[in-house]
Amino acid sequence: MAANFMRLSMLIRLVLLAAVVSSASGQFHLGPKPRQPSPTPPPMRKASDLIRRQEPLKVNQSLLKQATQNNTRIVVSIPKQRAYLMIGDQVVADGPVSSGRRGHETPHGHFNVMEKDPNHHSSLYGDFVDGSGRTVRAGVSARSDSAPSGTHFAGASMKWFLRLTGEGVGMHIGILPGYPASHGCIRESVDGAKLLYDYAKVGTPVDVGDF
Repeated sequence: MAANFMRLSMLIRLVLLAAVVSSASGQFHLGPKPRQPSPTPPPMRKASDLIRRQEPLKVNQSLLKQATQNNTRIVVSIPKQRAYLMIGDQVVADGPVSSGRRGHETPHGHFNVMEKDPNHHSSLYGDFVDGSGRTVRAGVSARSDSAPSGTHFAGASMKWFLRLTGEGVGMHIGILPGYPASHGCIRESVDGAKLLYDYAKVGTPVDVGDF
């Protein structure tokens, strides 16, 4: 009888020990943890998806026939990133622009065209080029950057330039990324800049603001 009791007691201990070991193996893992699959990164967006597409130049041809350098004015909307050639309150042409970025905002207010220059070059922003005309450093400021040895400053092209301020802010051909990106000038498309240049004169009113 005693022998049977001892065997039963031993069996119970073994069952309890097995249960404890099983429970522990569920809570602890000896050795390296299994590698979890890395989450799949989201696909990279194309640059074209990040750039807001701007509507191209739109022209009212019937009004354009009435436009002269003496009856037109220019309005630039900073929020809309558009420039308008106007006769009174009528829109002759409506084209995309890129105004000054943060820290280089385009000044708001009422201006008059101070100068017209079909092949203007910036005296402040441009590139450092060597004697053969090769660009050594692009996108520099003549005011704050030092020219590498053997190079000279070449001002950025500002074709069809209409000067608005004595500090050099004006309207001209430039890159249009779909948002404010310039150093303060109002960049225009090729066809838009030429149209406004042709129908503006020294003294033409230009209003820039949150229209």
